[in-house]
Formats: sequence, C-alpha cells, structure tokens
Amino acid sequence: MIRIVSFKICPFVQRVTALLEAKQVPYEIEYIPLSDKPEWFLDLSPTAQVPLLVTENGTALFESDAIVEYIDEITPPLRATTPEDRAIDRAWSYQASKHYLVQCSAMQSADRETLEMRREKLIKSFARAEAQLGDGPFFHGQELGNVDIAWLPLLHRAGLVERHSGYDFFAAFPKVKAWQQALAATGLGEKSVSGDFEEKFSDFYLAERTFLGRGANFDEAPARKLVASGGGCCG
Repeated sequence: MIRIVSFKICPFVQRVTALLEAKQVPYEIEYIPLSDKPEWFLDLSPTAQVPLLVTENGTALFESDAIVEYIDEITPPLRATTPEDRAIDRAWSYQASKHYLVQCSAMQSADRETLEMRREKLIKSFARAEAQLGDGPFFHGQELGNVDIAWLPLLHRAGLVERHSGYDFFAAFPKVKAWQQALAATGLGEKSVSGDFEEKFSDFYLAERTFLGRGANFDEAPARKLVASGGGCCG
C-alpha cells in the first residue's frame, strides 16, 4: 500500500491526499513533527520536506508536483483529457500550488495592514481563476479534475478562516466562492486531512498572535507573543 509521510497542516500534503481520496486509492499516512524530524525520514527525503510518498516497491518520492504526476500515471484519470488538456491543467494547478505559502504567510499576519499587503498576491490569483471559471460547479464544469484538487487546499483553508474569524478571502469573487462551496460539498476537504486538522490549523493560524485569530474586525491591539506548537506551514 502507498504510504504518505505528512505534517498535519501542510497544504502540499493535502493536495496529494485529496487526489488519492478523489481516486479512491488506498493509502497509509504517518504524521511527523517538523520541529523534530525523525532520522528515518531524513534518510528517505533528499529535501527533508513533506510530502513524501513511499511506493509499494519502497521507493521514496518527493516534491508534490512529482508525486501528483506519479499518482496520475498509476491510476485512471479523474476525467478524460488530451495532452493539451493535461498541459493546461498542470499550468492552472501550478497557479494554485505556488500560492500555498503565500496564503500561509497572509494567514499569519499580525495586523490588518500586513494581511492586506500579503493578500494582494492571492487576490491576483483568485481574479485569474474568477475570469476562467464557467458555470461550474467545478473548474471544468460538471467533472471534478486535477485543477480542483490543486486549488482545494487554498479554498478549504479560506473556508475555515471565514468560519472562525468572519474574514472572507473571496468576497469579491462570486464564481470562486461557488467553486469553494462545491468542493466543500464533496467532503474531500475533511477526508484529506487528519481528524484534528481544524484544531491544529486554528492553534497555529487563528491564535491570538494573528489578526485573523483576534477576529479580523476587532479593534487593533498589540498582540501577545505566542509560539504555536507544531512548526510552520511546511518544510
């Protein structure tokens, strides 16, 4: 069986596990602390980063883009595509994954000014998606595909932020908002993370040290220094 090595709140890992869930591929998952990475993991991973996929043959694969391509090569596609379609899907998927750390940084902002400044890069990406989206519910209409899976970590986390703080990253983008809701309805967001993901996510990104954690629309006050447990976004 495929084995995934993960950190609980890493969006790159969620992209991999969401694809496995969508394709109904059995897998085992092991969570490690990024602040104290075990030696066996360091021996397997050339970059010392998650995600790491260990194949049934015992080969360790790293880098989420490479892992996603491997999964696609050993399983049927989510939807029928041509080579041109697949190239376009990879490009749109990259538009999501290159913003994972941007979102992580924005969510950790200590004040409104910093949040809005960091959010600008996300807004440009969401605006491109808004212009590309059709009638939905998914990126390519009725069929769930790899682009949806790549954007799922961004959309899933934004949903948690809105529910806990009231701050809506997608307020200006009704098509992206509908896309977010359609993906939420699939249940893949919850299926692709640990049972205590929301707690771990909130402890790190929605703690009192962050503007979002203080409610996003509260009167600003100096944030108490708080060191969240479990390390950062990924790495």
